[in-house]
Amino acid sequence: MFHGSMVALVTPMREDGAVDDESLAALIEFHIREGSDALVAVGTTGESATLDQEEHCALLRRIVDLAAGRIPVIAGTGANSTREAIELTRCGMEAGAQACLLVAPYYNKPTQEGLYQHYMAVAEAVPVPQILYNVPGRTAVDMLPETVARLAPVANIIGIKEATGDLNRSRQILELCGDQLDLYSGDDATAMELILLGAKGDISVTANVAPRAMHDMCAAALAGDRASAEKIDSRLRALHRDLFVQSSPIPVKWALSEMGMISPGLRLPLTPLESQYEDLVRNALRQSGVIETDNA
Repeated sequence: MFHGSMVALVTPMREDGAVDDESLAALIEFHIREGSDALVAVGTTGESATLDQEEHCALLRRIVDLAAGRIPVIAGTGANSTREAIELTRCGMEAGAQACLLVAPYYNKPTQEGLYQHYMAVAEAVPVPQILYNVPGRTAVDMLPETVARLAPVANIIGIKEATGDLNRSRQILELCGDQLDLYSGDDATAMELILLGAKGDISVTANVAPRAMHDMCAAALAGDRASAEKIDSRLRALHRDLFVQSSPIPVKWALSEMGMISPGLRLPLTPLESQYEDLVRNALRQSGVIETDNA
């Protein structure tokens, strides 16, 4: 249903933590102009954990309104409470998002049966297309391929964002699920290889700062053109690595500020990029061609 480079969109904030609507509008125009294939709104990179439910729903409505049908919007609507996940997913559907992305319930560490029942409850309650999201490094729970396979036949569960970076894990999902659901990378460093294996795209942090290059890399990999995909991806490797030098979205928001796209606002408990990492991220931007290299 969705293919290519799907940007895990940051939520621009002012220094006081208020959402910066002007910068948000500019970012969406930037992604439409530079070829991003979808906006993934109010997910992990969008600081969903720091937004209350009213803010979350309002932000989804605003992003859908700003996109104005020119680019698909996938709404981040996961929660560690099944009831809240249902409410947020209903908000995403009513806002007009084309699909919703639901992170595995975090902190309370459900069993595999609990994960299955959680996703079934949301899918049955809200008919919008839904994408599972497995990121055990953040959630402290790992949704196993066998659980994904149990959910794959559900009509409105259309895909999974697999963010472990484990290609063997992704091969298992492809083997077990076949064409019942689409697989998406959630790890920029391994996204090219995963797409060449059969994934349909990448839900990308790097795409925040290099949308055209990520679009072109994903398109080449989807076409099976390894040489072209590798050529592009080689320029992006420093970004794939250094945009995670501290917890995301700290580095990517600093990078966007360095590019003049947003102010560096974050909400606690996230704090600004530590000064010792600024040159590292700046150099990654230069290596990728996002900003010009100094002539000195």
